Amino acid sequence: MTARAFPRGPLLLGVRHHGPGSARAVLAALEAARPRAVLIEGPPEGDALLDLAADEAMRPPVALLAHVVDDPGRAAFWPMAEFSPEWVAIRWALAHGARVRFIDLPAAHSLAAGEEAEPEEGGPRIDPVGALAETAGYDDPERWWEDVVEHRGAAADPAAPFAALGEAMAVLRETYGDGGHPRDLVREAHMRQQLRATTREFGDEVAVVCGAWHVPALAAKFTVAADRALLKGLPKVKAELTWVPWTHRRLARRSGYGAGIDSPGWYGHLFSARDRPVERWMTKVAGLLREEDYAISPAHVIEAVRLATTLAALRGRPLPGLAETTDAVRAVLCEGSDVPLGLIQERLIVGDVLGEVPDAAPAVPLQRDLVRAQRGLRLKPEALERELELDLRKETDAGRSRLLHRLRLLGIDWGEPVRARSTGTFRENWRLRWEPELSVRVAEAGVWGTTVLGAATAKAESVAAETTALVEITSLAERCLLAELPDALPVVMRALADRAALDTDVAHLAQALPALARTLRYGDVRGTTTAGLAEVAAGLAERICVGLPPACAGLDADGAAEMCTHLDAVHTATALLADPAGAGGLRERWSSVLSRLAARDTVPGVLRGRAVRLLLDDGRIESEDAARHMGLALSPGTAPADAAAWIEGFVGGASGGGMLLVHDERLRGLVDGWLTSVTPEAFTDVLPLLRRTFAAYEAGVRRTLGELVRRGPAGRPGPGDAAAPGFGAGLDAARADAVLPLVTLLLGRAGPGELHGPDELNELNELDRPDDPNGPDALAPRNDPARRDVPAGPDDLDDTNSLVEVGS
Repeated sequence: MTARAFPRGPLLLGVRHHGPGSARAVLAALEAARPRAVLIEGPPEGDALLDLAADEAMRPPVALLAHVVDDPGRAAFWPMAEFSPEWVAIRWALAHGARVRFIDLPAAHSLAAGEEAEPEEGGPRIDPVGALAETAGYDDPERWWEDVVEHRGAAADPAAPFAALGEAMAVLRETYGDGGHPRDLVREAHMRQQLRATTREFGDEVAVVCGAWHVPALAAKFTVAADRALLKGLPKVKAELTWVPWTHRRLARRSGYGAGIDSPGWYGHLFSARDRPVERWMTKVAGLLREEDYAISPAHVIEAVRLATTLAALRGRPLPGLAETTDAVRAVLCEGSDVPLGLIQERLIVGDVLGEVPDAAPAVPLQRDLVRAQRGLRLKPEALERELELDLRKETDAGRSRLLHRLRLLGIDWGEPVRARSTGTFRENWRLRWEPELSVRVAEAGVWGTTVLGAATAKAESVAAETTALVEITSLAERCLLAELPDALPVVMRALADRAALDTDVAHLAQALPALARTLRYGDVRGTTTAGLAEVAAGLAERICVGLPPACAGLDADGAAEMCTHLDAVHTATALLADPAGAGGLRERWSSVLSRLAARDTVPGVLRGRAVRLLLDDGRIESEDAARHMGLALSPGTAPADAAAWIEGFVGGASGGGMLLVHDERLRGLVDGWLTSVTPEAFTDVLPLLRRTFAAYEAGVRRTLGELVRRGPAGRPGPGDAAAPGFGAGLDAARADAVLPLVTLLLGRAGPGELHGPDELNELNELDRPDDPNGPDALAPRNDPARRDVPAGPDDLDDTNSLVEVGS
């Protein structure tokens, strides 16, 4: 169609952004009209980048990214998918030699203006598609759009659908004015200016592809002076533009993108499937479910297509839409379950497609260095979230770890560390997902340097100079080691030494020490020199040992709970830092600190109890000493709340206190005796604390403790006694003896292939058993290093047998 077919002016093609039906209609109209120039709604600064759309390496979805040169964080995106009408128009113009330009308000003005102005008080802010759908009697705008646009056949006159949509929008503009978007008036003034300039050059052989909402404003008669008045005095900044990859997930409305759609994956399918779209869609769904090990056959697909077509007919729709296909998939392929349907929603209806841009696209030097690093490490950005397990003993995996840590230090959170499945320090687990917004973060980080290593080093040095909190500087030192920044580490170490020398708060020192201990451990794994860190860590540990006891006195409940967390962290850190062979070394001094905390009445109960437990776990005290401490803490003269706090410190947390009470009858008896002696009034006060303590135990541990306490301290039932629920009537000697071969093997009493029989083992056990089975030696703790080679006797195995019976 030529200009003579459109005697009243340029061809105005009003579309819905990211609409496949609009994209097909635009392509048909352009093929019929063959305009010499095509104008697109978008920032004019992007004209220089339009030729890249014809590059074979450019694969949508992509977006124009505009950012302020001096403030890259101020940025805006113009996304385009394969089924976006704007993208189709650009590709058609480039393929047919037509001039193509962007005509929206320049990014220099829109970025300077910042957020879009709010509508006037009480003014409407409408969704044009929603308003038309409501007028047509639809309660779902997406369903109305599918019926009247996406499912319509080819029109005899390709321009007729756009004329009808333009008339509908003209009525809405007459009713609602700017619709609550006052900045649209300024944008439309600039569009008219660009349209006038293009028609002076090409006459009426011009096509304009823009949002349907803007068509009435472009067709109306406005004077040049009026438009210039609207554009006069607009703020302006210096902006740069480039193409960046986009994702289907970010095209979705739920991601916060204003012009987004609910189902980009579905719309992409409608655009690419030239025939039988429902059948092809059901085949895609079946393929996905079969990959996830769902039993789906061709018969399922046939029945799902039949059901979707029937539902469309019952609902009076021209073709099955997303609602009909989803209902059919749920009923037939998912057997009524929403679990596989959620997978279909995420992977197909929304989709996980990530676009690509050619290397020729403008980019900051940091972006180019990042791309080179990604290719060298074979770490390709992906839109779909995935987990990556790294073995730091391998050079490639170590390089990947360094890159991800450097990016995190720069604020580019492409990867998020997750808890490793292995407890070894040579493994790391990451959760990766590339988001389009990370391109903005890369542009922002470009001010620190032209390479990832250089930028991360400069950023770390700057943070070290500005940070005053000791815990933050120690965390920074750990991150520098993980990211392997040798030039930044000395600067960070000097800052760390300065902050540590000035900080007198024991809590701050206790927070900082664990990070240093981890850093020293990682240094061993990664082969990094950490001698300076070791000196600082040793100095911090010394100051903690001196200042911790007075700092723990007189704390309230919240302060004691926080200090208890620090106590655990410092205890773990000293184990990593200490020299076991050094007499009077750090470990000995730390044990002395714990002993002082355990014995001081001015220290809150939770801290005294935790100190006793840490000493017991390290073998620094015997179980008799722990029982003495518990007896004092639970004596009648102790306030019930303080006694309950002592119990929480001793057996609470993740320290395995539940199993300690299961196996040590004296400690269990002390707790039980104290609890039964608490007055009803005091019991009401201590109950929440005790419930919090014991609720942390596993269900099996709580059940076993309950049965043991219910039976009392008299021992286990004899052969003639009634059995407690879950326990046998008496000791099953055969079952108890069956455990002995395995116990003997574990204790090293027999070599491989030399397991003794039950009689021989019983004889061996008699030789090793103390003369007095009820004496103190029989009650030696399981964690006493000096007693670990003593095999368990029948009394000890009786506890094990009870647990086996409970499990049965």
